[in-house]
Amino acid sequence: MLNKQIIAKVLLRKEFADNPPVLLDIGASGKTYEPWNEIAKYSICVAFDADAREIKHIEDGSGGYKKIYVYNKIVTSSNNKEEYFYLTKSPYCSSLLEPNIISLADWSFGDLFSVEKVAKIKTVNLNQALTELNIKQIDWFKTDSQGTDLRLFASLNSGIINKILAADFEPGIIDAYTGEDKLGTLLSYMDKLPFWVDEMKLPKTVRIKKETKKLLSEKVGNQIENNLNYILKSSPFCAEISFLNNFKSFENFNLRDFLLMWTIAYLKKQYAFALEIASMGTEKFNDEVFDELKDVIIKKINQKIRILKIKKIFFGLINLIKKIR
Repeated sequence: MLNKQIIAKVLLRKEFADNPPVLLDIGASGKTYEPWNEIAKYSICVAFDADAREIKHIEDGSGGYKKIYVYNKIVTSSNNKEEYFYLTKSPYCSSLLEPNIISLADWSFGDLFSVEKVAKIKTVNLNQALTELNIKQIDWFKTDSQGTDLRLFASLNSGIINKILAADFEPGIIDAYTGEDKLGTLLSYMDKLPFWVDEMKLPKTVRIKKETKKLLSEKVGNQIENNLNYILKSSPFCAEISFLNNFKSFENFNLRDFLLMWTIAYLKKQYAFALEIASMGTEKFNDEVFDELKDVIIKKINQKIRILKIKKIFFGLINLIKKIR
């Protein structure tokens, strides 16, 4: 069964009619969050971004969500009505926190964080916004708040946090902002909660000062400027990290939650975990849908086994040809 067909079969069930998936997007600039493409049209999205330059794709309805609420405000964990916001050369680097210019001077992309304007902008408290919308559960939490990811997540009440199914963060590794929430602190915090790391990517760039870049340009030519990542070694500056709820406290989750957790695990290609969720669902709810969802996973795994066998045969033939030659 194709992805879209099985996703539709699950998310069009009566359990989601009055209680669709809730996706929380903090730092909603740029294109619609790619992992949500398959479930957006079935979901409610609550989006926050204080930089109006890059949120139009959501405001004009092109996000493709069933329903969307957009806050063109700074989202905070505090109760302040206004905060200073640093609008940078790249809108993707704008933040509630001041860029750490001294630290950024060591990195090739430091100029993107140059502050073009400091504006006093109205803020919205995350919990207050959810209360206004009468949203009592977040299913998929995604934040790229440029330095305040953890404090926003931690500001939610424990009842909401423990029932979040997936949580995606982009914490820093280098000191890009003054007083930012960094990867190490996030890992330590999440280790105490019912989550496990599904995936972690490490975007990289070159650590090089302007003076060093100028010296290289003088010695080897101007082509060094546009080809740094190919010529020099890159190093991680942040992490794109995703957590999934471990469902150890499965008694706190209802049929809807199990179906949505299976869907998320399936989309993330965590097939073993999806099979685990389906098996638990069968025992808890005695609903035949979970037998079908188990079959979907088994077929996926069998498909991968067939592909692996074909690859082994192919490379076996290649090696045999090499030996004959």
